[in-house]
Amino acid sequence: MSLASWFKWNEPPNRISQRNPTEMVVETLMMELSWQIKQAEKQQRERENEYRKMKTGVDYGWLVSYPKQSYDISPGERLQLEDMCTKIHPSYCGPVILRFRQVVAEYEPEAQEVPQLFRSVLQEAAEKIKEEEEAKKLARQWNTKNRTSLSLTTFKSRSRISPFISDIKTISEDVERGTQPNRRVWSMPEFRNTK
Repeated sequence: MSLASWFKWNEPPNRISQRNPTEMVVETLMMELSWQIKQAEKQQRERENEYRKMKTGVDYGWLVSYPKQSYDISPGERLQLEDMCTKIHPSYCGPVILRFRQVVAEYEPEAQEVPQLFRSVLQEAAEKIKEEEEAKKLARQWNTKNRTSLSLTTFKSRSRISPFISDIKTISEDVERGTQPNRRVWSMPEFRNTK
């Protein structure tokens, strides 16, 4: 057995393009979530150190060793969040991350609160995506309706409307002549086909 087979040097490297875009979105968004949790923990520790420093007047921060990450999302919650991430279109991944960062900066949450903020941002994005899809659907329907009405327009253009022919009786003519109107009050213009 050769050493190369142990290290698998002969295998081609995995390419990003071979991955599913939805998987990449989920992975990117979940990495952002874990990074924001770490940042929230770091800020929480800094606030605690500042509080201790103000309370005691001495900085013992150099003595304290913190775990790398003390808060972790439960597996059930992680699956729910990943499922919500699958509903995000790849073109919305960047705006979702920016919105999430904005919300985190605005609220300065504790580490436990970050997943709830992430969930709310994902729900907001999913609703926005749904609204835009409905708007596109309505626009497609409108365009389809316009196409059918165009066919009616071409039909109408083949027939000539002649509203000023003297055979047509209208109320205004009857009033001008001072005669009583016929049973038919309104007359339609005469339609003639042009050949």
